[in-house]
Amino acid sequence: MSLLDTSIARLDGTPGTLGSLTGGRTALVVNVASRCGLTPQYTGLEQLQKEYGARGFTVVGVPCNQFMGQEPGTAEEIQEFCSTTYGVSFPLSEKVEVNGDGRHPVYAVLTETADAEGTAGDVTWNFEKFLVAADGTVVGRFRPPVDPHDAALVAAIEAQLG
Repeated sequence: MSLLDTSIARLDGTPGTLGSLTGGRTALVVNVASRCGLTPQYTGLEQLQKEYGARGFTVVGVPCNQFMGQEPGTAEEIQEFCSTTYGVSFPLSEKVEVNGDGRHPVYAVLTETADAEGTAGDVTWNFEKFLVAADGTVVGRFRPPVDPHDAALVAAIEAQLG
């Protein structure tokens, strides 16, 4: 089974798969939170969506409340916050756990990928980014402090888009 076939619902509860969220496009899968010091990265993520969306790319936001309770909201509150505060147009999944015994199956696969320093394993904080090719191959991992417009991240996205 491909990573893209893994079940994960949309934020509104509509059942689906990671592939239905990505729409067959290259995707940057990011665990997001509304009350984090890194929350302003939503601005950069939305800019990536606008810059590369027409070329076969999407951001997929995955709300997670595992890091100091920084995503406590309901699905409706998360959607409202994202749309009114940051104008988010990219898809959001249901709220999931990215680490531990309750780790969502999508993250069971994603966390096997090493970052640029060769470290795989648990997500370290909100806004960790995984670049997933259109075929479901995980091709990059970027730690939370990496800005959405970091040169290495942008180069990795562009390499997937040809």
